[in-house]
Amino acid sequence: MKYTTLIKSVDSKGRLTLGESFANHTVLVESRGEGEVLVRLARVIPAREAWLYENKVAVDSVRRGLKQAAEGQFAAGPDLEASAALAEQLQDE
Repeated sequence: MKYTTLIKSVDSKGRLTLGESFANHTVLVESRGEGEVLVRLARVIPAREAWLYENKVAVDSVRRGLKQAAEGQFAAGPDLEASAALAEQLQDE
């Protein structure tokens, strides 16, 4: 991995520009103590969706379903004709 060292200045409001490669991205800023700061690109998961990633069975199921869909493996759909016939029969009773 290639590292680049740049000299940047922090403005009077504590802001630092990182350059175009970071534009419109979310970052994590970690203070490492002794004047060291690490900036890493990040993705944020909404709190109401975080449960999925905390539940191994659920996330494995979603990943398996996405893989099957990508491979064109789909479950058979409902029998609409049989459902319509049943609905018609129930209306007659």
